[in-house]
Amino acid sequence: MRGRTHPVEAVAAWLLALVWLAPLAYAFWSALHPAAYATSFSPSAPWTLENFVRAWKQAPFARYYLNTIVLVTFVLVGQLILSTLAAYAFARFKFRGSGIAFALVLLQLMIMPDVLIVENYRAIAKLGLLDTIPAIALPYLASAFGIFLLRQTFKGVPQELVEAARVEGAGPLGILWRVYVPLARSTYIAFSLVSVSYHWNNFLWPLIVTNSVEARPLTVGLAVFGAPETGVDWSVITAATVMTMAPLLIAFLLFQRQFVQSFMRAGIR
Repeated sequence: MRGRTHPVEAVAAWLLALVWLAPLAYAFWSALHPAAYATSFSPSAPWTLENFVRAWKQAPFARYYLNTIVLVTFVLVGQLILSTLAAYAFARFKFRGSGIAFALVLLQLMIMPDVLIVENYRAIAKLGLLDTIPAIALPYLASAFGIFLLRQTFKGVPQELVEAARVEGAGPLGILWRVYVPLARSTYIAFSLVSVSYHWNNFLWPLIVTNSVEARPLTVGLAVFGAPETGVDWSVITAATVMTMAPLLIAFLLFQRQFVQSFMRAGIR
């Protein structure tokens, strides 16, 4: 009976999928139709891209996109470098206190980022970085999740490959670059998707530390754009929402196989 799914599980999965897809489908419907048809769901309703044009013109979304791309790139590059080096150390080097150090890293997974908002704000203010993109990025550069995921992957690398690289004269960093990093490609893709999606959608911390268009990411810009006092109609707001989430949907559809496979491999190691 292996591979068969219980009918109740199948029905529950479909119901959860519908619950998740319903607001997404409505956002696309409202964004692609005039405001008069936003809630009518008529098959004869006319299609239009005017809502996207109006949203783009009514707020500096080009600047918001630039800020968000710079932000997620800054965070991702920092996380990949720090997580790779830390995971390599935990996976392949034995040193006194390594178990305690790794336990402290895992402890970070149990602490919600919101708990540290006040202390992080004080630190950023003392550094004079308020209302800048580095102010948003700095608290997230060390990722316990990334360290754990890469450590699990690195521990599965055959020792024979490491020995072969040593015979060829590779040092510790050369072994990391030539052996470990290429074999962890799917893990890097999965972690990158998680990191980019989280920081693309992060709202509370950027809202607290930014005050100007020059540093404001898409999530905060969208909240300001959709505020009731602005008087923007619902179809334009949903069009702006679709513009905000479309890159993440495309990225997930392109890399969903690597995303799932990586977490499955990390779970069984």
